[in-house]
Amino acid sequence: MSALVPSAVREIADGYAFGGPALDLGAVLLDGTAYADAPVRVPLAVLNRHGLVAGATGTGKTKTLQLIAEQLSAQGVPVFLADIKGDVSGVAAPGEPGERTAARAAEVGQDWRPHGCPAEFYALGGLGSGIPLRATVTSFGPLLLSKVLDLNETQESSLGLVFHYADRNGLELYDLKDLTAVITFLTSPEGKEELKGIGGISAATAGVILRSLTLLENEGAGAFFGEPEFDTAELLRTADGGAGVVSVLELPAVQNRPRLFSTFLMWLLADLYQELPEVGDLDRPKLVFFFDEAHLLFKGASKAFLEAITQTVRLIRSKGVGIFFVTQTPKDVPADVLAQLGNRVQHALRAFTPDDAKALKATVSTFPKSPAYDLGEVLTSLGTGEAVITVLSEKGAPTPVAATRLRAPQSLMGPIGPAALQAAVDGSALAGKYRDAIDRESAYEKLAARAARPEAEPVPAPAPAPAPAGGAEPARERASERASERSSEGGGLLGSLMSNPALKSFARSAGTQLGREISRSLFGTSRRRR
Repeated sequence: MSALVPSAVREIADGYAFGGPALDLGAVLLDGTAYADAPVRVPLAVLNRHGLVAGATGTGKTKTLQLIAEQLSAQGVPVFLADIKGDVSGVAAPGEPGERTAARAAEVGQDWRPHGCPAEFYALGGLGSGIPLRATVTSFGPLLLSKVLDLNETQESSLGLVFHYADRNGLELYDLKDLTAVITFLTSPEGKEELKGIGGISAATAGVILRSLTLLENEGAGAFFGEPEFDTAELLRTADGGAGVVSVLELPAVQNRPRLFSTFLMWLLADLYQELPEVGDLDRPKLVFFFDEAHLLFKGASKAFLEAITQTVRLIRSKGVGIFFVTQTPKDVPADVLAQLGNRVQHALRAFTPDDAKALKATVSTFPKSPAYDLGEVLTSLGTGEAVITVLSEKGAPTPVAATRLRAPQSLMGPIGPAALQAAVDGSALAGKYRDAIDRESAYEKLAARAARPEAEPVPAPAPAPAPAGGAEPARERASERASERSSEGGGLLGSLMSNPALKSFARSAGTQLGREISRSLFGTSRRRR
């Protein structure tokens, strides 16, 4: 390092001198000068410890995501990106050289070479050019669907009861018309009779849920629910040369349905959490997942929903998945989640209003103390493509706070053209697997056929599995019941979920219904049957 480098810069740079594989973010910035001899980096092995990319609109958050994503891909790590504004698709194409890019590269000591990444392009339910991503209603589960429908806790509990009834009685909930049919049936005289043993649904609550489902359908979101359901294992792929595939979910077509796309991203994480094995701490993550517009996920969320998110973030690290939440200020993220985000990239904040000033003060308080910077002043004076950074070292300790001039992405900083995007989608091996929707026989058809019979027969109850000698079956049922009660009393995520009467009833009956009932886990989502 040059003798002309200030001692404060040297001290910061020493905190980022890692020995193992790392991503290069930029160069230390002090008093407006970037020091190319003082690189700011993040170890590859700590990216499953999660992170936050924050900053005001127009400060360069999207380009930061692109910079991190292309380096992860180059090191064999798959990446998931949500493309809110439609300008991330350029990650698949080489960047365009220019004077500004050359100047930025020289300032931060970057050997800039144009380079694209292997990419797959997706769209929710086919609302866009990408490969359609769908989930069945039953897989989505009652808690996530309640968030999309903006239901209160009472309505959420009733929706859980609907799922429980459908699971027990072999009524497959693939799309919204299936769910509507089951709710309508359960509010009929015949359906009310069948629910007597486990609870009931009031007409007013059913009406609210049905109206919310109709509104969702009218907005075009019904195309998302159905089959073929997306297999989240597709997100873990690498290309033939070993580079990680960058999965880009285009969302401009559903920007007016923020609850849907933010909750869908949580479904992806919940499904990954359920399906991936425990692997502990790896030398590199199996997937890094960028959760854009993260504040939409937490806004208006129920206590059970927030606890489920917190638990997912805490535990999915051991599955080898890293999550970066992307939003404007750290205060958009609940404290319990924020506490788990060890890698921080904070772009500029503005302090034009009293609320802005309060957010700035709160942001400064979340960073380690810095002898080199007045963070309140630095955060309001950063330029585009500059950020305040602290990450976890290879030993898991926070690095010194570093104002950083970030590197320029080597992929295209802008969208690829419509023709190139369509060609990429058409050439994907996944297009034939997911493009065409399937409408199999499910709850809607079964209930319609039942209603058409002169004397409707009751839905057959699932036959219990044969009990072993010695009465083991009743004992297992009692053990299941006692376990569910202990979980409910014990608090935490499971306790919160089991305080929901419908899910508690579901758990109590699981001991005798394993042959037919769907096993539900985090968020009430169903476990995938492969």
